[in-house]
Amino acid sequence: MAQNIKTTDDVLIILKEMREQIADLAERVARLEAGSKSQSPAAADVQAAQKPIALLAPVKQEITEEEILAVSAALGAYLGVRVHIRQMRLLSSSAWAQQGRVLVHSHIPYTH
Repeated sequence: MAQNIKTTDDVLIILKEMREQIADLAERVARLEAGSKSQSPAAADVQAAQKPIALLAPVKQEITEEEILAVSAALGAYLGVRVHIRQMRLLSSSAWAQQGRVLVHSHIPYTH
């Protein structure tokens, strides 16, 4: 939600829109709660048990064109030639996070 906010009137308009959205959401929650109270807890449990369990599919994170251009520019600046990226994929690894934690903890003085 990138909006140009130039004056206090713009802020007031945005606040009004947000209040309307919150009121709509509160109304939806009230309707949902009213619908769930009319159904007995046992019936809700049976209905939930009959639904198939959805397997969690890995979330595919798209690499944007801007990210590809940034990587291409960085490689071009490093190598000194124009780089053409044919394929790029995002790898998820906790090794970087773990190494970062090890580095931070190794710099903490032991005071006991």
